[in-house]
Amino acid sequence: MLTIGALAKRTGTKVNTIRYYEEIGMMPEAERTEGGQRRYSHDDLDRLAFIRHARQLGFPLDDIRGLLDLSEHPEKPCAEADVIATRQLKLIEQRIARLEALRTELSRMVEQCHGGPAGECRVIEVLRDHSECLTDHDMPDV
Repeated sequence: MLTIGALAKRTGTKVNTIRYYEEIGMMPEAERTEGGQRRYSHDDLDRLAFIRHARQLGFPLDDIRGLLDLSEHPEKPCAEADVIATRQLKLIEQRIARLEALRTELSRMVEQCHGGPAGECRVIEVLRDHSECLTDHDMPDV
């Protein structure tokens, strides 16, 4: 059995994140000692490692829930996992395309800036007037 600190260390996950995953049902409620300390099993370690790896790959929590459900039912076909992973891949490809457009535009801005006075700065000019941009790099507000 592992303490929450040991589980956190073994998986590279913050203690607060582990508690949050328990709170939202991603992780089962931990067993408790008589003193109230959480104790985690090897299965809990495996589950948290799965969740952490899926998060590193950018999967949203709802998709991770679906993947966890599939992993707990090995007799089910993996078509749903393929759909989830394909959807995530498409989202990543879209992000990459947006980032490449941003890189292109920023590179152009920097190359056209000659270090003169701010009133003649190409970076400031382009930021002031979006029509000066060559690419459509509109990104949603964060």
